Amino acid sequence: MKVVILAGGYGTRISEESHLKPKPMIEIGDKPILWHIMKSYSHFGYNDFVICLGYKGYVIKEFFADYYLHTSDVTFDFLNQNMLTVHNNVTEPWRVTLVNTGLDTMTGGRIKRIRKYVGDERFMLTYGDGVADVDLNQLKQYHINSEAYITMTSIQPGGRFGVLAIDEATSRIDRFVEKSVEDGGWINGGFMIVEPKVFDYIEDDTTVFEADTLVKIAHEGKLNAYKHYGFWQCMDTQRDKGVLENLWRNNKAPWKLWE
Repeated sequence: MKVVILAGGYGTRISEESHLKPKPMIEIGDKPILWHIMKSYSHFGYNDFVICLGYKGYVIKEFFADYYLHTSDVTFDFLNQNMLTVHNNVTEPWRVTLVNTGLDTMTGGRIKRIRKYVGDERFMLTYGDGVADVDLNQLKQYHINSEAYITMTSIQPGGRFGVLAIDEATSRIDRFVEKSVEDGGWINGGFMIVEPKVFDYIEDDTTVFEADTLVKIAHEGKLNAYKHYGFWQCMDTQRDKGVLENLWRNNKAPWKLWE
């Protein structure tokens, strides 16, 4: 199953760093948060990625183009026909497709643009700025057992996000209201499983996935909630980055499920 990652936004709320690089390339430890997210998926055996690029997408392309050299010990022998010797190969078992989805394309439009890369198959979807210790195989099985078009990992951050109204008996999401005032409600935590039927609910580049597509699917009773009670943290601000950085440097990062 392919993993689609939305990585094209401007990241204006963390502009201290995003004026130089896209938000998914802001580092936690010495690796971009995008790398951390991909490592989490890879831990569960999902290694085929489609990354939606937009703002400064070339930075992400350059990261993967140079990844082999940056993670391996190498010798550059300029005396002997400019030979390059790789002494160890520490690359990941990843297949990464980088897709230019437009500078100002909305989230729904970005998803629509990668349709040809995922085909008519179920796929995973998340944002390029949040980490969690979600059991992705459990999430997948939970989705398969439902009749939903989308199963969304739902979390309770207790703060500043939009709320989901979840029917306790069926786990169906009745309403989806992004970025409104809430008091300890369930919110969209990303880490979704998506059926290809969802492409039919996206019109064009102006479609906002959260405000348009999810609302329509919820109205039809086809948006499911997978309640996650473990760790989840997005990186919207410098404060958020500081929280993640502190956890990583103190070897207390709950999202580091890999060895």
